[in-house]
Parts: sequence; C-alpha cells; structure tokens
Amino acid sequence: MSKDQYAVIGNPIAHSKSPKIHHLFAQQTQQSLTYQAMFSERDKFASIVKKFVQQGGKGLNITIPFKEQAYQLVDDKTERATYAQAVNTIKVMPNAQLLGDNTDGVGLVNDLTGNYGLNLNQSRILLIGAGGASKGVLLPLLQQQPSQLVIANRTQSKAQALAKKFADKGNITACGLDQLTTIDQPFDLIINATSLSLQSNTIDFPSQLIDSNSWCYDMFYSKQATAFMQWGQINHAKQTLDGLGMLVEQAAESFYLWRNIKPETKIVLSTLRKNL
Repeated sequence: MSKDQYAVIGNPIAHSKSPKIHHLFAQQTQQSLTYQAMFSERDKFASIVKKFVQQGGKGLNITIPFKEQAYQLVDDKTERATYAQAVNTIKVMPNAQLLGDNTDGVGLVNDLTGNYGLNLNQSRILLIGAGGASKGVLLPLLQQQPSQLVIANRTQSKAQALAKKFADKGNITACGLDQLTTIDQPFDLIINATSLSLQSNTIDFPSQLIDSNSWCYDMFYSKQATAFMQWGQINHAKQTLDGLGMLVEQAAESFYLWRNIKPETKIVLSTLRKNL
C-alpha cells in the first residue's frame, strides 16, 4: 500500500526545514506518509499543484513566493486564510476540491502561549510591518483579545489599510515607524514581521517602547540572536525569541489539518535548534 504524499512548494526551497519537521511528526505519531520539498518556477505553480493532486497527493505547504497564488487557486478557504489573503496549507478534500488554510498566525500564538506560557489576553502588542507576514498573524493575535494592537510600518497608509480591515476583530490602530517616538508607554509584546533583521546588523527603535516586562519576538530565526533580538536584549527585555518555534507550530497545525492528530512540538523544536 503506497504512503500518503505531502510536499512543500517554494522558490527557493532547498533550505526548507519542513521535510525534516514533518518526517519527525510522522515518526512520532506513527503516521505512514512521505513529505518532499518541491521547487516551482514562478509561472508554473498552478500546474505543479494540479499535477501533485492528480497523482494522489493529499496536502501541501506553500511558502514564499506562492502564498497569494495559492489563495487564488484553492476552491474553499478557512476564515484565517480569508483574512490573511494568503494560503500556506492546502488540504486535498475527498472530492479533489482544495481547502486553503493559513496556519502562520496560530503557529505564532501557540509558540508564545504554549511553549513559553505568555498570556496575551489584555496585553499591549506592537506589530512591526504591514506585509504578508503581518496579514497572516493578525486574526489569531486579535482572537487572544489583547487590550490594544498597534501596527507600525514604514509606509503608514499600508498599516492603516490593514488596521481598517481588522477593525471589527479588536482594538487595532496603525502608525508610521517614524511615529514610534511619540509612544511613551512600553508594550507587553513587540513582534518583528519585517526583514529588518536580515538587512541590518543594528536596529534602533525608540527605547521607551520596551521595559523589563516586555517580550520581543522576531519571526525570523537564526543560530545567533537576530538584530531585532539584540535590540531587545540591549534594552533589557524580559524575553527575546526568534521564529523557529513559530515554524514548528505552524507545521503542527498543518499536520493536524491533514491527519487529524496533533504532534508534540517541543521535542521537534529542540531537535531543530540543535541542528541550526
């Protein structure tokens, strides 16, 4: 009997940790499946998905730059995919219809609340960036019922458009990065959803945004502390974290959608951290 087939599609894709993560999940939960990384040219994405489904594939993860294309391609979408306007997980339904989900936000929330015990209810959150990474996490963050969520972005109008879209989900406001100097109250949680840590060795946000009770979370991960994490450490943040846990937790949510079984993530996260 052939194993159920799963894959991740991206461009580039060689660096992907998803095959390792899902093989560890399958091993742990005794699920019989294969999981591979698939490269796609930018104009071939839809045909690669179609071929994978025709060959009996059961589910896909989608990574950069195809999450928006996947959103357009699927037949049905979850609420969180609809709000994100991006799909990172596709489940092939019994009738061959494609269900699109976005597990990024719940991955972030599960990492913070499950792995680190942070209570987001009634907290003040600053989300830096208004691109695709931010869109993917806003709904699950707001569902935790923070007292306030501020989106700060270099182009203020982009942050304002995003805040308007999510206005019915909680207390959400927007500002430009240059307006952060006018905020005089520290945040409980500051999340970097930009590529600033990749572009710069030093990050210099106003120090009054942070105090000894603040948590700093960078969606990017690396072996050493990212530039954003270093900014948090210099300013005596209570906790500075990278996004490796988010990567594992969003994968666990995908696995659950496909297999209806929730893998244990902490041991997988520990294994990945050792091998960074």
